[in-house]
Amino acid sequence: MSKIVSAAEAVARIADGAVVTVSSSSALGCPDAVLKALGERFDAEGHPRDLTTLHPIAAGDMYGVKGVDHIAKDGLLKRILGGSYPSGSSNLPMPEIWKMIVENRVLAYNVPSGIMFDMHRDVAARRPGVLTRVGLDTFVDPIRQGCAMNEVAAAEPIVFRQEFGGQTWLHFPNITPNVAIIRATTADEDGNLTYEHEGAYLGGLDQAIATRNHRGLVIAQVKRVTASGSLRPHDVHVPGHLVDLVVVAPDQRQTTETDYDPAISGQIMRPWSSFSLAEHGVEKIIARRAALELRRGQTANLGFGISAMVPRILLEAGEPQAVTWAIEQGAVGGMPLTGFAFGCASNAYGYVPSPNQFSYFQGGGFDMSFLSFLEVDVQGNVNVSKLGKKPYLTAGCGGFVDITANARKIVFSGFFEAAAEFDLSENGLRISKPGKFTKMVEEVEHVTFSGARAVETGQEAIYITERCVIRLTPEGLVATEIMPGIEPARDIVAASQGRVKVAENAITMPKSLLVEGPMELAL
Repeated sequence: MSKIVSAAEAVARIADGAVVTVSSSSALGCPDAVLKALGERFDAEGHPRDLTTLHPIAAGDMYGVKGVDHIAKDGLLKRILGGSYPSGSSNLPMPEIWKMIVENRVLAYNVPSGIMFDMHRDVAARRPGVLTRVGLDTFVDPIRQGCAMNEVAAAEPIVFRQEFGGQTWLHFPNITPNVAIIRATTADEDGNLTYEHEGAYLGGLDQAIATRNHRGLVIAQVKRVTASGSLRPHDVHVPGHLVDLVVVAPDQRQTTETDYDPAISGQIMRPWSSFSLAEHGVEKIIARRAALELRRGQTANLGFGISAMVPRILLEAGEPQAVTWAIEQGAVGGMPLTGFAFGCASNAYGYVPSPNQFSYFQGGGFDMSFLSFLEVDVQGNVNVSKLGKKPYLTAGCGGFVDITANARKIVFSGFFEAAAEFDLSENGLRISKPGKFTKMVEEVEHVTFSGARAVETGQEAIYITERCVIRLTPEGLVATEIMPGIEPARDIVAASQGRVKVAENAITMPKSLLVEGPMELAL
């Protein structure tokens, strides 16, 4: 009996009340054709109903790959757990899934991506759920929001505090998937899957194992089919005995607004000269100062926002391979991409499945992490996961909580104020118009990183802004380096309403950060 079926035939096998796990990272690896067919079946039949969906990383984007929005329908979707959610520009309409969340029409939870992959591994091995210290004293912790994104979710908790071995842990009881929807490039007639055009493996293998171990249904969307036995065994990432049905979608995109780029999947290596440099401006100056924290031979993690510019600073300095970058989707080394291709890398040394990458992150095996912030409070807490006024402008926590839980050193980057205007020259930076509000707040809206826990465990946390470098101390936030042209009393202390102090021995940041040409890096 052939495993090759249409998308409609595949989703016809999904029952009411099923738990469906989906492998994706925005548009990277998104099985969009199968999700579209699932939404269309519900529109035509009113079934399946009351699904729970699991998304370790977001499914779909706001730029042409709908992903989860295909199934964001009342009656179809009852509960959703996502490491992240589709996000984008305020100029675009709010995604349907976000409308359901803010209107309390679906139980919605934001669970760190690494923990979500842990959940699949533990349910696969029939262990009693995830026991972890990742997320303590953040919004993940039941003493705060317990991952709940709305009121209906808060009424049905999914995580509990547990005392074990003299320590406090977070316990996530098992949620067993009945269906897995994953994606690859090629399937043979037996369902063996290879990923040669993909920019990452993501977590499809673990999701398939978790589902198959509980006698569930595994659906794989692929670009093409080849004859049985024609795939090299070493190229097969998900073997056919784990795959029930194969859906062919020849037009599947590699990632957001990218049909296919062979450098993303490692099939060619781009010349370093082909990568664009960071445009000169205030964001580049922040990224330059962040890059000064690096040393040759280190391994660093990278997040979205200003931090994503740091590899381009090394590129401009002629040192593109001085540091090994590791990103949560799985690429290791090379040049992490920005913009629509964020989450991919060109010229990568290798690709690690996301669950393994998160084990590396959660254990703090890397040297430092470069991340961004939306706001920082007096305790050093950071929020990147919630914006109450326009929630879909942030994707949620993604891997941020997993990465920061045990990182030895974290370099956060962002603007001191929102929408301030600057006069920038090679001699200094001056505030020509104050911002609408400070990002240095009394209390963050959402605790994605716990400053108090960082102080307790001895983590090094640095916050780099266009005005100063701030360090987290037991006494609070202290500016230790000042940008040339900045008046500390006015532009830092007063602008933060006294929440950031200036160290008595604060130094001036080097003017080399401000030059338009390449900046030398002493790696």
